[in-house]
Amino acid sequence: MLKKENILLVDDDIQILELLHRHLSGMHYHTYSAVSVKEALYILKDTEIDLLITDINMPEINGIQLIKYTAEHFPDMPKLVVTGFPSIDDAMSVIKSGATEYLTKPFTKAELEDAVEKALKSVSPKKKSSKSGQQHPTAYGEMIGASEAFEDVVEIIERVKDNHATVLIQGESGTGKELVARAIHYSGTFSRAPFIAVNCGAIPENLLEAELFGYTKGAFTGANETRNGFFQAANNGTIFLDEIGNASLAVQGKLLRVLQEKEVMKVGSQKPEKLNVRIIAATNSNLEEMIEGKHFREDLYYRLTVVSIKVPPLRERISDIPLLVNKFLQKYGVEYRDRLVSITPEALEVLQRYSWPGNIRELENIIQRAIIMCDGQVSVKHLPEQVKFKIDFPEESLKPLKQVEKEYIQKVLASTGNNKSKAASILGIDRKTLREKLK
Repeated sequence: MLKKENILLVDDDIQILELLHRHLSGMHYHTYSAVSVKEALYILKDTEIDLLITDINMPEINGIQLIKYTAEHFPDMPKLVVTGFPSIDDAMSVIKSGATEYLTKPFTKAELEDAVEKALKSVSPKKKSSKSGQQHPTAYGEMIGASEAFEDVVEIIERVKDNHATVLIQGESGTGKELVARAIHYSGTFSRAPFIAVNCGAIPENLLEAELFGYTKGAFTGANETRNGFFQAANNGTIFLDEIGNASLAVQGKLLRVLQEKEVMKVGSQKPEKLNVRIIAATNSNLEEMIEGKHFREDLYYRLTVVSIKVPPLRERISDIPLLVNKFLQKYGVEYRDRLVSITPEALEVLQRYSWPGNIRELENIIQRAIIMCDGQVSVKHLPEQVKFKIDFPEESLKPLKQVEKEYIQKVLASTGNNKSKAASILGIDRKTLREKLK
């Protein structure tokens, strides 16, 4: 399970950010990432942070200024400085500015863990105790579950629901990534603002930019009027960009500008428009592999992963299957049968044994079909063949051609009652050739 502490990482070196994120995630901390002081201030504005980890040498505004700022605006928050240019003067300046700990690059995972623990111990007991004892119900928005994997997702939703931090949701197809995005929006303080969902894979590439950012009259053939895009429609709320991996490199560049400058520009316009939009993106693609293949921008990836949520596949949430089945039985029982439908223990056991390559979407479809086919109670006979027990026969060993030919001739003779004329006809050879083979 995740620990309760939120850690903000600030460094213009995305490789160091990734290293810190990987190490701290392995220690079960939850992290926010920023590649500049400006981005860090956006996160600090409406997110409760328990520890700041920052580099000193960064362009425009350096880490010393960030330390001084947070020392006065967030005096109870410990600050850990990580730098690759150590000096006694730097160390003294950092400590005087309000830093709690000082760590020099390169560092080991153990050294990082020790520094983080020391920094967090400096937090007053009163502040620590105020965060303990939180419990989440098994139902959260349209989602339901009680497994540790589900609780970890809910834990992150609770952290980000009341701020505008950019979120990237990753998971296999059918795991409920859009439900997670909707839970973030509708359970937080911005629930009354617009929530606009856009499937980047469903819009033709040549139209995606115009649909996202809008266009001016005459910008292209068919643009008979000026029109707002999805981003303008989502102003002050949330835009959910599903299948972000399908966006072209040109559109990715535009998205990067939105994240950096908090503004969009219509197609055909030279005037930017300031917007206040939270971006939640989702993908079932491996963006790291796409970056290596030059199909996805690395700088955009790190801008999107201020907060990363990995939605677990259903095979890692087997204990949640009874809850999900019950939810779908109630939903579709009333819809299709106008009454509640039950399920036998044997059928439920079969469902819990299956590997679910199609995840929750596959489970929902199977329950829908079973309700239609049953008379009030779903049993094993109402379940499709693919979820039922299978016998995996061992692969037959490879045999010489003569052996295969011999066995087949014997099989044909047996099926014809040893009638050689009929067998020869089936085999496509004459009786003389058959007799030679039988010898």
